[in-house]
Amino acid sequence: MADLHIDDFYRDVASIFLRLYAVFPRKTILYVEDVCGPDQPDEFGLHHPRFQAGFSAMVWLAEHGYLHFQETIRAEALDQAVLSRRAFLLLSSRSELGLAAPAGDAVPPSVAEYSRSNITQLRAALREGSSINLQKCVTYLLSQPPIGGA
Repeated sequence: MADLHIDDFYRDVASIFLRLYAVFPRKTILYVEDVCGPDQPDEFGLHHPRFQAGFSAMVWLAEHGYLHFQETIRAEALDQAVLSRRAFLLLSSRSELGLAAPAGDAVPPSVAEYSRSNITQLRAALREGSSINLQKCVTYLLSQPPIGGA
């Protein structure tokens, strides 16, 4: 049986990394709703478990040194969120996965090198919608040792 909550975690991590990379080095408010979709509170006003999992993924990444934030906004957002040095270097560095390959030999070297970056691999895995490739990509990223003692 598939562990769907783990597939959701991989998708959330990918979305968090992409959102923070897109605004790096600016600090931003990172909303759970932007990561995993709108909340569907129950009759008591409690967040849906899927929404809680998205928030937990954000906090987990911070606890493990991939992002920094100033404070939480209830259980709905992280205020002043930014990628850590570790995460920025990891996403910017060259990947060994090969999910997004450059299109032919006529591609300029700069484009070919960029297509081999971890951030490009992550975008490709999320865009194609394959939970297997997304799992490979996020697992690869989270298993990399800190770069340069970060």
